[in-house]
Amino acid sequence: MGVPLTPIIVKKTLKLGDLKGRSFAVDAFNVLHQFLALIRTRDGTPLMDREGHVTSHLVGLAFRTTRLISDYGMRLVFVFDGRPPSLKAGEVEKRREARMKAEREYEEAVSRGDKAQAYSKAVMTGRLTGQALDDARRLLDLLGIPWVQAPGEGEAQAAYMARRGDVWAANSRDYDSLLFGAPRLVRYLTISGEEWLPSKGRARKLEPELIELEAMLVKLGITREQLIDLSILVGTDFNQGVKGVGPKTALKLIRRHGSIENLPTEVREKLLGFGEVRRIYLEPDVTDDYSVKPGRLREDDLRAFLCGERSFSPDRVGTLIERMKTAGRQRSLGDYLGEPR
Repeated sequence: MGVPLTPIIVKKTLKLGDLKGRSFAVDAFNVLHQFLALIRTRDGTPLMDREGHVTSHLVGLAFRTTRLISDYGMRLVFVFDGRPPSLKAGEVEKRREARMKAEREYEEAVSRGDKAQAYSKAVMTGRLTGQALDDARRLLDLLGIPWVQAPGEGEAQAAYMARRGDVWAANSRDYDSLLFGAPRLVRYLTISGEEWLPSKGRARKLEPELIELEAMLVKLGITREQLIDLSILVGTDFNQGVKGVGPKTALKLIRRHGSIENLPTEVREKLLGFGEVRRIYLEPDVTDDYSVKPGRLREDDLRAFLCGERSFSPDRVGTLIERMKTAGRQRSLGDYLGEPR
């Protein structure tokens, strides 16, 4: 879910073309969940191969990613979550319960023939199984797109890679990368330019958003450490926060008192264990064992996997291959010309 900081976020709205040639550490779990949610049939059933393996996430990963790479010259490195901190157990359980509730409501809607309701509930039932994640990593390997296995939170690893300058920005819809210290966060690297909102039965327009951490902190008049304390007040994936305290109120409190330690007792006593949450953001578990260098496109193996095992059409896989070949030619020319990252 991430930290709900939208009311105080300082951002720039961009066009996708403004990000041509940029490199990103992509929150893989974040985007794969989006594909599982939105790429479905009219009644909410996910796309599947002839053996019943879910392929919605593979369709989104393959076709959106290759468009961004071939048409916009983007360099993408996907970062997969590792073991979550123990403090995240409550959030994980909450998500599991919400998914189970949505599954029950989906079955009820299907049984009464309410396709609209069935779809709105189905988008909340996606599960990233071990098979789904293995398939995603295998697809990236065959396309020659690099990926990184984070030891802990994927957004922490993405932020670390951005701080080191190995990528230009982190990419996620959540704001946690900022708390982990990413100098830049880009949200909504989307081709379609809109997002379906099942709870409202309509789509909303989406445009890429760039959030520059230092500029935002200056605008808000706080430090990164204070942004973390502010987020702890609101509630993160690792703590519940203080009931009734939203981002704007939390910002006022931190500006006035400086830190959680200096907050009024009646507020501070509701934030037991805040020091451990701070450490998750300030001292995350990350690794240097990664490469952002693109690999080799393996055409025959890609066809065998997508067409032979996952029921993709040969023509559509041919489109993927041509896009990656185009991207390879562009990359070679860019290297020759010394284009900036």
